[in-house]
Amino acid sequence: MPKPNKNEELSLILEAKHYNPHSVLGWHVHEGQHSYRAFLPFADEVWLKSGQTWQPMPRGDSDGFFEWSGTQQPEMPCQLRISQHGKTHETWDPYSFSLMLSNDELYLLGEGKLKLAYRTLGAHLCTHQGVAGVRFAVWAPTAERVSVIGDFNQWDGRVHAMHCHGSSGVWELFIPQLTENQLYKFEIRNRNTGQIHIKTDPYGFSFEQLPGTASKITRLDGYQWQDEAWLKARAERDWLHAPLNCYEVHLGSWRRDEHGHFLGYRQLAEQLIPYVQDMGYTHIELLPVSEHPLNESWGYQTTGYFGVTNRFGSPDDFRYFVDRCHQAGIGVILDWVPGHFPKDDWALARFDGSALFEHEDPRLGEHQDWGTYIFNYGRNEVRNFLISNAYYWLKELHIDGLRVDAVASMLYLDYSRKEGQWLPNKFGGRENLEVIDFLRQLNMMVHEDFPGALTIAEESTSFPMVSRPVYLGGLGFSMKWNMGWMNDTLSYMANDPIHRRYHQQKLTFGQLYAYTENFLLPFSHDEVVHGKRSLLEKMPGDAWQKFANLRLLMTYQATISGKKLSFMGNEIAQNREWNVNASLDWHLLGNPLNQGAQRLCRDLNHTYKNHPALHTLDFEQTGFRWIDCNDAEQSTISFVRVGQKGEILVVLLNFTPVPRPHYRIGVPHAGAYRELINSDAECYGGSNMGNGGLLHSEPVPWMGCQHSIELTLPPLAGLILQPESA
Repeated sequence: MPKPNKNEELSLILEAKHYNPHSVLGWHVHEGQHSYRAFLPFADEVWLKSGQTWQPMPRGDSDGFFEWSGTQQPEMPCQLRISQHGKTHETWDPYSFSLMLSNDELYLLGEGKLKLAYRTLGAHLCTHQGVAGVRFAVWAPTAERVSVIGDFNQWDGRVHAMHCHGSSGVWELFIPQLTENQLYKFEIRNRNTGQIHIKTDPYGFSFEQLPGTASKITRLDGYQWQDEAWLKARAERDWLHAPLNCYEVHLGSWRRDEHGHFLGYRQLAEQLIPYVQDMGYTHIELLPVSEHPLNESWGYQTTGYFGVTNRFGSPDDFRYFVDRCHQAGIGVILDWVPGHFPKDDWALARFDGSALFEHEDPRLGEHQDWGTYIFNYGRNEVRNFLISNAYYWLKELHIDGLRVDAVASMLYLDYSRKEGQWLPNKFGGRENLEVIDFLRQLNMMVHEDFPGALTIAEESTSFPMVSRPVYLGGLGFSMKWNMGWMNDTLSYMANDPIHRRYHQQKLTFGQLYAYTENFLLPFSHDEVVHGKRSLLEKMPGDAWQKFANLRLLMTYQATISGKKLSFMGNEIAQNREWNVNASLDWHLLGNPLNQGAQRLCRDLNHTYKNHPALHTLDFEQTGFRWIDCNDAEQSTISFVRVGQKGEILVVLLNFTPVPRPHYRIGVPHAGAYRELINSDAECYGGSNMGNGGLLHSEPVPWMGCQHSIELTLPPLAGLILQPESA
């Protein structure tokens, strides 16, 4: 096609259609004659600095254009003096600066191997050619023109049109004199339809307060971390054999101030961290704190993947919270959502007018259950976006692990779809091969670049080797949620105790597969919303029995093989479902039964953390053995937990309200045993039936053991026995 003439090119600038404004604006030389052209539609008069003098730039024939001509090149970058509405200011022209992105960066982005993509794309405060400002870059390959818009240019897409780096689809512009906290968006014109799209920055580090959706220029560096000791210890930690007990928290509804307002990250550091320490949890697992527009989505409908939600403060406020957690010896795990993203027209959806981050075909690109889009994991730049995002949270915000949401929905092409609503993979199967490659790449990156950091899969199917290394053919996750155990356990507990004898297999079946993966045992937020009732209200019986059942459930979770997770409110026996728009019912702790449940939870957590038998061999068969799993008639089970160095604890659980006096149990060793925990103790709100003093074994063979003990097994209660020599 013939090259447009000057007037045509000026018209394209004026109409905000020009894909390469640098070819028209800025400095140019033709047949020895130098010229400098600027587009300043709001200016009345303009001067260009040449040496120590200011040369007038006459207004051109077209509106908003000013052009200077001379025999010598003006000094670069070019400084302009602009008069507007009787006021004059001096600035530098963006089109007089050289480009900053390197060919290596663009190549690696296109290959999906730029882990620090968030330092290449987005908005970055910097000094370029001796001038302070902001470098903007965005990936929009189907765009005809991309502009940066904001208050600084009256949100006019004609003013700061960006330069396109050819086939990479990346657009770049350095704008001088912009400062931190200024708002901006990208205005994108699709080259096929001419449609204009106003979008927030996919790599934005912060956003304006809702209901606004603009990105905010935010400094990435500057916070002074004080958690070096924690990070060094984390890198050396043997997490496979260490205690891991997560307190799952939604920051907006854990606790609110006296006016019902959110606590900020710094307030949470002062209140949440001491509580978690006192309760004996090892980690806080946060529901998503990436920016999201709707509280009721709990953070799972993410629109700002690199932006810490400003509901609770700034990114540095969040860094302070994580830093304080680490100084207190508490890890922070983040709920991370690479499985889908919402359709909000100002965010990732149809970003440049095309299916850029998502698939074009709805059979691949849409989640029908959630009304969201699915990432196109086969596209290098999209995979790079997600890998870089994980890297960002781990590197820049010092997160200790990622709990990856909805992995089952990612792994299967036919997830929640009827016949004809999905497309098979190239082999005709239902597995999403691109997702498998992405998850393996993600996990290898995390484990190689961040030693000691964890990746945890919320995966509810029998997909094999989720938590096995990639080099063995696995997906490479550190752990996997044991949804089967959770469902079986809650189903069993919901039965009236008189009927539990018919469902004993729900307690025992889990041990048949318990060591096929590195399992984490969750009682999560999903189990206490949407009509499922709170844990307390899932329990049958009168008020006393509900609390006794809940204490028994806590004891079972704390002692069975697997790492632990429990959602906030479970520990205080909250009797209503979780409400994202209100604080937990802390006033319930005025009730002795609620106090007792919390006290037991605290003691179980510390017992789990301090006794190697309960955590060092969580993922190995040698760490668990049944004493008796067949006493269905009395609905009891008993087992031994064994530590790496041979430490043992004996656990007995009675799932009926019938006391069992003179109950004989086999024990692995002769000697004296004492009650370490009795969930029926008076201090926990129980009936205080138990076994005072020491329990001495007898040389009476029982349950396959050479020695046994006769004791009292309290109603709806669990006992943890420890050898006296331990």
